[in-house]
Amino acid sequence: MPTISMFYGILIRMFFRDIEKHHTPHIHAEYQGDVAVYSLSAFCVSAGELLR
Repeated sequence: MPTISMFYGILIRMFFRDIEKHHTPHIHAEYQGDVAVYSLSAFCVSAGELLR
């Protein structure tokens, strides 16, 4: 999975062929072991969460 951005320890990654699991265009954000999946069509969290 390619990392498309990295800032303040947050990795932004995009899966090209991960449509079976989430069914919409999305990115994965990883921070200190937590992962959140953000939908690009509605820009909302569709799975997981990051520390607040």
